[in-house]
Amino acid sequence: MTVEAAYAEVERLTRREARNFAYGIMVLPRPKRQAIAAIYAFARQVDDLADGELPVVEKRTRLRELHAALDLAPGEDAILVALADARSRYPIPDHALHDLVDGGLQDTEQDRYADFVELHGYCQHVAGAVGIACVAVYGSEEVERAATLGVALQLINIARDVREDWELGRVYLPQDELSAYGVSEADIAAGRVGAEWRALMAFHASRARAYLDDGLQLLSSLDARSSACVATFAGLYRATLDRIEARGFDVFESSVRLSPLTKLRIVGAGLLR
Repeated sequence: MTVEAAYAEVERLTRREARNFAYGIMVLPRPKRQAIAAIYAFARQVDDLADGELPVVEKRTRLRELHAALDLAPGEDAILVALADARSRYPIPDHALHDLVDGGLQDTEQDRYADFVELHGYCQHVAGAVGIACVAVYGSEEVERAATLGVALQLINIARDVREDWELGRVYLPQDELSAYGVSEADIAAGRVGAEWRALMAFHASRARAYLDDGLQLLSSLDARSSACVATFAGLYRATLDRIEARGFDVFESSVRLSPLTKLRIVGAGLLR
């Protein structure tokens, strides 16, 4: 498979599967856009394996094979071909990609988190690692800010996807916080949105915003188009969190999604920064 064909495939996958991500990278110059799409496609591959319907033993085998594949010639797999080329063009750290795979493996091994320290470690694997990989493409050395921003976006995903994660047998909200706010897993199963749930989610949202604000200090270290890209991601996720809050933190009845017009407005705001 040619490199150009591989990039065409990862960009097609990104447009189809990652609407927020696709809106953000559209403002990047083509080489950076292709590299970010390759990172996204690899992260998506890991996520699909971890969340898919394969038996757990097979999931783990396939994920370990991805670990090995990162250190080998890419063969004919479009995602690995595109990612290998991106790694040759930009200083994407190997450890960030391996951390992503470790995050997928963690999803096959752990479905509850005792406290935020445990949850933060997981978020660092599955999202902080994406931030670290991407910032190498953007061209900044603010690795910690990039990881913090990735964690912020993952915390917003956790708020948005409570019902979906429950259906996968997972509860990412820390167990000690559920207990402290008087929320049981039976409440989550029933989609019960009471005062206790709203208080817990308001606390979670406040923490996500703090991480978001901290991570966004990355922007000052980026060139104009990379800054617009990251500002767009952050704006889309912030708008999603605002929408969740406006609904009284009811994330059970229907999915929280932004309209294409809202997304385009956020892209425009990112470009005008």
